[in-house]
Amino acid sequence: MTSATEPTYDLIIRNGTLIDGRRTPRYRADVGVRAGRVATIGRITDGAAEREIDATGLMVAPGVVDLHTHYDSQIYWDPWCALSSEHGVTSVVIGNCGFGFAPVEPDARERAMLTMARNEAVPIECMQEGMPWDWVTFPEFLDSLDRTPKGVNVLSYVGLNPLLVWVVGSVEEAKQRSLTTEERTEAERLLVEAMDAGACGWSAQLLREAGVQRDHDGTPMVTDLMSEDDMNFFAEALGRVGRGVIQMIGQPRLASKLAGHSGRPVIFNVLAPRTDQHGAPAEDHGELMEWLARANGEGRRVIAQALTCTQDFQFTLEDWNLFDASPLWRELTIGDVETRMQKMRDPERRAAAHEEYGSGNAPLAGGGTEALDARIGVSIDELTLAYVVEATPHLRKWEGMTAGEIATAMDVHAIDAFLDISLECDLKAGWQTDPIEVDVETMREIANCPYAVPGLSDGGAHTKFLTNGTYPTEFLSRWVRDEEIMSLEDAHWRLSAYTAQAAGLLDRGVIAEGAPADIVVYDLDELGVLPAEKVADWPGGAWRLHRGATGWRFTIVNGEITFTDGECSGATPGQLLRHGRA
Repeated sequence: MTSATEPTYDLIIRNGTLIDGRRTPRYRADVGVRAGRVATIGRITDGAAEREIDATGLMVAPGVVDLHTHYDSQIYWDPWCALSSEHGVTSVVIGNCGFGFAPVEPDARERAMLTMARNEAVPIECMQEGMPWDWVTFPEFLDSLDRTPKGVNVLSYVGLNPLLVWVVGSVEEAKQRSLTTEERTEAERLLVEAMDAGACGWSAQLLREAGVQRDHDGTPMVTDLMSEDDMNFFAEALGRVGRGVIQMIGQPRLASKLAGHSGRPVIFNVLAPRTDQHGAPAEDHGELMEWLARANGEGRRVIAQALTCTQDFQFTLEDWNLFDASPLWRELTIGDVETRMQKMRDPERRAAAHEEYGSGNAPLAGGGTEALDARIGVSIDELTLAYVVEATPHLRKWEGMTAGEIATAMDVHAIDAFLDISLECDLKAGWQTDPIEVDVETMREIANCPYAVPGLSDGGAHTKFLTNGTYPTEFLSRWVRDEEIMSLEDAHWRLSAYTAQAAGLLDRGVIAEGAPADIVVYDLDELGVLPAEKVADWPGGAWRLHRGATGWRFTIVNGEITFTDGECSGATPGQLLRHGRA
């Protein structure tokens, strides 16, 4: 029997404006939390708690579900998965784009880490030092995640890249041929085993030879080279399982085929606002939205993830790998620093880079090449020199200028200005793109697409180049509060409930009695993104770009406070979310 002096609740959030994630009109209410779940919603007059939050004047909403991340390794040294958790995220989905670390034989671990070091730019020293590698199979990987302290909830795809390598026997052979009948039988057994253990489906990068995200040697990824027959086989295999989703990046045509063959939802990347060569809005997103409507109308369930945050890059040529759409630049940026520098000084390679640039085929920072009619990237001559190293004070006069402006002042080619300054700094000179401004009406169309969910953080990947984990803060503050592209009720439904539904999460994304208490409390007027900064807090002293936020007052995961005013509490109440289980 409970004593009258014992707390009725573990946590009470009082007097907040509740937005429940189900598009219910907002209302003022108290929320009582007990044993990690919402126990009651209403006016709590007779009840005490171990902890109370006064949410007067604040919004109380479901935690954000971050659908597209690569925290597969980072979660082992960063339980809170920065940046995501600092921007209202309480659940993340890993294993995207076909990449991952299971199943992986012990003698293939180094090769798996090399792959992630290139295509998702995860520092290999961090993986080598920070990952326990206490698994071989996919079920064992999930068990490892289960026992690892977590500050967020985690759901995982099984990536087809490691699965194909396991079945065929090596990365090289998996890139050269289709599966045999016997290998397909084994592949399906492994997929079913992963789904039974709690995978939410399978993922693949299907960019073919044009892929900008490459293996460590510059060749396409295994899934990029997978035959359509094998793609269809995996789709049909998931259909036989009868649950789960497919996540893919590639051509819309392939997404439609996978949805048709599987009968399962397909999460497609990416629906993005694009511009033409002059920065004017391009209609490419409109064509994608029309295709999404057709596919869903024909019974092929495809949900696009939309890029809803401002896109910009900060990088050095010491680490940069996102010019891989160009074979020439791909070759220039493979190898250790000394090897890269030697290639960048080579007159023949320089001449080839000049010729490529002159022909309109130079790579863009952000993907693709100059030849594209619609783009989300930035030309080399538009890159701004952000900083130089301490040993080159004579170069500081160029800071804040673009490579094109520097080239004009120096009377050299823009390629030479870009490379020569980088070389003088041993490739440590910092370059950045201006934020690509998005037309408000374009963003309104994309964000309100019935077949799209907002994002796209790419959390855990490209951490020296991108800070897209800020997307929930920017979405709510800039696009919803300032530009009023949708109601706050719709925004939280899309950030949480709709996204959770897309990933197949059973009970996340809403504030409802009986549901897990994944909750954010924030000041809408104060919500904002802070400037980027370098922080060296990863294994081996590796640095990453970090952008904090203002306005997030409390982040609560399974009933425990993980962040208060941007400060981490140290609590690790996150859970492994095994798909198909409550």
